[in-house]
Amino acid sequence: MATNTSPSARHGSKISQRFPDAVFQKLTYPKDHPLYRYKEFQQSTTVLPSGHCGFPGSRKFGVDVYFDRNVSIVVRDGITLYADVFRCVTSDTVPVPVILPWSAYGKTGTGPQTYDFMAPFRAAIPFGRTSGYEKFEAPDPAEWCERGYAVLNIDARGAGDSEGDIAFWGDQEAEDIYDVIEWLTKQPWCNGSIAMAGNSWLAISQVNFASRLAHPALKALAPWESYTDLYRQVVARGGRPHLEKFHKLIIGGFAGNGYAEDPFSMLAKRPLYDDYWEAKRIPVERIGNIPIYIVGSYSTSIHLLGSLDTYDNAQSRRKWLRIHPYNEWYDFYRPDISDELQRYFDYYCKGIDNGWEDLTPPVRLSLLGFEGSPAQTVVERAEQEFPPARQVLRTYHLNARTRTLQETAVDEAASVSYDGHSLSASADFALYFSETTEICGYSKVKLWMSCNDHDDFDVAVQIRKIGADGNLMEQLNYPCPVAIDEVPDVNVAKYLGPQGFLRASHAVSMDKSTEDRLRVEYRHDRRKPVPRGRIVPLQITLWPMGMVLAPGEGIMLRISGHDMGLPEVESLRATSPEDQNIGRHNLFTGDEHDSFLLLPIIPSQQGR
Repeated sequence: MATNTSPSARHGSKISQRFPDAVFQKLTYPKDHPLYRYKEFQQSTTVLPSGHCGFPGSRKFGVDVYFDRNVSIVVRDGITLYADVFRCVTSDTVPVPVILPWSAYGKTGTGPQTYDFMAPFRAAIPFGRTSGYEKFEAPDPAEWCERGYAVLNIDARGAGDSEGDIAFWGDQEAEDIYDVIEWLTKQPWCNGSIAMAGNSWLAISQVNFASRLAHPALKALAPWESYTDLYRQVVARGGRPHLEKFHKLIIGGFAGNGYAEDPFSMLAKRPLYDDYWEAKRIPVERIGNIPIYIVGSYSTSIHLLGSLDTYDNAQSRRKWLRIHPYNEWYDFYRPDISDELQRYFDYYCKGIDNGWEDLTPPVRLSLLGFEGSPAQTVVERAEQEFPPARQVLRTYHLNARTRTLQETAVDEAASVSYDGHSLSASADFALYFSETTEICGYSKVKLWMSCNDHDDFDVAVQIRKIGADGNLMEQLNYPCPVAIDEVPDVNVAKYLGPQGFLRASHAVSMDKSTEDRLRVEYRHDRRKPVPRGRIVPLQITLWPMGMVLAPGEGIMLRISGHDMGLPEVESLRATSPEDQNIGRHNLFTGDEHDSFLLLPIIPSQQGR
């Protein structure tokens, strides 16, 4: 795929006008894309009768549905977007609300992303659960037309046959969404209420829109796993390149007639946080009082922090957070969750007084038990906030001599080193609990470290659950028909534990107001090399965690120079180190170098 530093000549781009060095990739034409299930462009209206089945064994339509294919929608700058509209035939006389899932991944069964390709055992989504008419990561028209909603599957700007160039969120996408909502309100079959729902990009587009614009017809948001800060949460976690192969896979999955903005390649040009990355941050603190049902999980390596950021900072007084113990795709298509989503939408889009606001807890929290453990996973326990205000922070000191974590300070100085440029080397510290223990929320380490061979080094920190026998444990993200050892080692199927990262030279960019907090933050807007051999303190906050441990079980704190998570898909597995580390990293504990882990413990539920 060729790279071009300017967008297509046919249609300009807001981002390229502001940042002339923005990178754009020439897209493969939909009909030429090897994985894109392109259907020749045609505009038509057909009726899919009740009982219609798109593929043998797929979900059947339960009502007669109009399928309006490639409907033209012209937005404010003259660009034409194309959408597929599904609505029950009775909407001609009884208008219905519309669900608008938004992404550049293709519309009705066209994009290369499929659950069969993206997850082992199809993420435990039964084949008959979906119709094949659904947009990837979106509500299925066959289901939601039956539930009394229309669904508009759109090819976002630049995707498929839609004109223009693919834009990654920002003002451009927000304006397009506004114009499509406005178009919908003028359709006689729409009752004037619009809702948005979906995973990943489809979640990010919702919070991006609500943080920049508002439309009175948009009545409810349901972002399933989003992110809000492209630099700090996705492209450069800790200030070092993150998931580079995965990002190339995303860009390569697009198809269209123009170009796609490639923000992932901008890290080479702009390695520090600057105005470009700020333009890509989604200012969720600007979200007004729109209802917003936010979903997150521990299983994802890119989404959880964005979901929590949205919940914490959106100004809406009508917001709910549900942290589930599964993979996002499996969770989204759970029948009971579809029932709940309908109850939420019905309340705001149809005015049905079903008690949603009074009966739904503000937070539902899950804690993972892990496979083979006597500890049972806590599933969506009602809470008032996340993390629970009753959490107790406990300090555990690293002891390099015993390779353990201990509650008392370590008097005797010691050190341990590991190969910083290795896929397997790490310094590990174990801690066991004598009673049932719940760990939930953000954790933080302060590590005293040095590198004799280079003036910079990347540090990765991970917390794993271990059994009473000391073996590392794993959590399945959805039911699988085989033993966990036979399930492929990919992130969508297995969860290992939370991670945190920091490039040592970025420690100078710490936001000093957060230095003594559990969640320490870095601006990543400047760097200062670390002199070789100098011992420096590094504070790293790990992404939130939720674990429940049985008596005798414990955790292992792992420190290394590489990402210790699993690849998103098997083809992205690293075969050699991808970091830029040189030489060995030294970790110091005890005496004046008191390296420690701060862990959030939820006190026993007894007596509550």
